[in-house]
Amino acid sequence: RIARTAGLTVHVFEEGYLRPHWVTYERGGSNGHSRLMQLSLAEMQHALEQSDMDLPDAPARWGDMRQHIFYGALYHGFVMLGRRRYRNFRPHRALTAVQEFRLYLRRLALLPFHALERRLATWRIRNGGFPYHLVLLQLEHDSSFRMHSPFATMTEFLALVMEGFARGAPTHHHLVFKAHPLEDGRIPVAHEITRLAAQHGVADRVHFVRGGKLAPLLNDARSAVTVNSTAGQQVLWRGLPLKTFGAAVYSKPEFVSSQSLPDFFRQPRRPDSRAYRDYRHYLLETSQVPGGFYSTRGRRALLRQVVDMMLAPEDPYDALVSGNAAPRQQLRLVN
Repeated sequence: RIARTAGLTVHVFEEGYLRPHWVTYERGGSNGHSRLMQLSLAEMQHALEQSDMDLPDAPARWGDMRQHIFYGALYHGFVMLGRRRYRNFRPHRALTAVQEFRLYLRRLALLPFHALERRLATWRIRNGGFPYHLVLLQLEHDSSFRMHSPFATMTEFLALVMEGFARGAPTHHHLVFKAHPLEDGRIPVAHEITRLAAQHGVADRVHFVRGGKLAPLLNDARSAVTVNSTAGQQVLWRGLPLKTFGAAVYSKPEFVSSQSLPDFFRQPRRPDSRAYRDYRHYLLETSQVPGGFYSTRGRRALLRQVVDMMLAPEDPYDALVSGNAAPRQQLRLVN
């Protein structure tokens, strides 16, 4: 607000709304502060009237995960080394870099055991012969969860979902909670799920999967529930019913359920896949730029286009309406 008052243009970069091979470029705000929150699907469809591009498929894997982890560890390493020189520095997260480093060391030590547990859990779910609903968990300390959701803690969300499932889902349906790939154990997610499942009498129908790839579980799911995870886009791309609770740029009434949670688990309504295709088309024509933050090839791809977009007088959304949208690059894997 201060920058806008001073007449400054605020350029915002974020992980791609369409992951993993795009970066989001907007002006003024992203996620819950994005202009997409106020744009209706009808406005997007009107802006697309002059566009007829082919849409790439939604990739099912993260493009730069190893680089992401490496640079995250490098950043926290510098923060730890320099903390004595800047004793009054306060990070934006509740835990210090040292505390986070200890959590990641423990996670690293347990990685082989967690990988085995994940494979066994995934195998049991995919070969169990039962219909299941997938809950896409996020990191409790993630800004999208903290700033753009109605929940103060992840436990509140878990409790709401468990109660809705117990009240509404048919008795032969199961519920699968999938942890975020970078979950480090700072909150006892698995313990809370076990406790809540027993409390609601559904312990034999509830499963927990530690991270891993989303696509294998999502491909066989009946529906999905999340607060406002970007992974919701993969749900919609597959034409699966989706229920959200927080502010999300893709939370449009045409393809995100407005049913109560028990009704959603009882009989989830399918999204309007044509409407979602138009929405995805709109993102690719405006704010989604091929490239990435964490690899050299990804940054090169990003810089080829984003510099001119930043220097343009109009933001990406207005540029499409006026006929001045930036040329679209063909998507190439950049990890």
